[in-house]
Amino acid sequence: MSAQEVTSTKRGSSALQMGPCKKASSSDPLVSHGRHFGRTVFALCNYPSLLTNGILRLEQMEDTVLEDFSAEERREHRVFEQLLDSYPGLLERLKNGSEEEILHVGELIGKGAAGARGDDTKTLKSAILDWISPKGEAIQPPLHRNSKIDRGFNHELTGSLLCPAGLDWNDTQTKENLRSGETLVCGDQWPIFLYAHQTYDPEDPWCGLLRSRLLVSAYKHVFTSPSSVDWEPKATRSGNARLHGMTSVTVASIAYIATQVRFALTSSSVFSRTDTATDSETFYHSLLDLLEDTDESKEVNELLIWWNRQVFPASSAAK
Repeated sequence: MSAQEVTSTKRGSSALQMGPCKKASSSDPLVSHGRHFGRTVFALCNYPSLLTNGILRLEQMEDTVLEDFSAEERREHRVFEQLLDSYPGLLERLKNGSEEEILHVGELIGKGAAGARGDDTKTLKSAILDWISPKGEAIQPPLHRNSKIDRGFNHELTGSLLCPAGLDWNDTQTKENLRSGETLVCGDQWPIFLYAHQTYDPEDPWCGLLRSRLLVSAYKHVFTSPSSVDWEPKATRSGNARLHGMTSVTVASIAYIATQVRFALTSSSVFSRTDTATDSETFYHSLLDLLEDTDESKEVNELLIWWNRQVFPASSAAK
């Protein structure tokens, strides 16, 4: 799917963008909660701003309905409400707390989300090479587990997976333009690895979208356990999903894993909100824009059933 086929809104200053990295010193349970919330509800978020804005908006909503706010504010408030619903007692803590307490709570949740993202980035950097290797063969030329400099469009294998859907990686000129940077790839131009069998159908953009084996492997690696990628999950008791009572896939968790896989395939070494080369925030937002679009609910529901069959086959959500 190309940029023209994805409705992408220009975002101004918003809590739903990554804020500055700050140190939060406590082992408060909010840190653990932030790890799971970031992976499954909203990943790239300025949590202190989310909480501050949310409390202010609750006061404003005594006189104003949510529909009167901008689309960006409505989405931000939905994330805020999901956070409140997922952590009993949080609303009272925020309402009764000082401004410093609200910011502190936000920093704790943000610490958890950033920590989880960093852990996943680190482990996927190496693991992804096992999943993209040709069966029974080594990657040629070799890709290093601890260095990403040779990845991205620099390498035939990672380049073929990152090539935007609708472009032909096998076309020499296309490949040269992607490697030289003459063809700039924006975050809302989706790579071919998102599609089952790396096949994109311009007549049916939903065909195979977000159903690739590479995404499923990465999802299991993060949410059930690394050992569950190749086998039926035996170690799920220790997996992140089990630890947090997760029994079904969320749309945000699919977008999160896609963003992590895309970053793992690139040559960028640091996951940064200011990295225009990978444009990870735009990519993540563009996927969420589609997956949260009510006009696409039929396709999204079918997608979620498919995902639950892959990851949580015993769950009622897989039926």
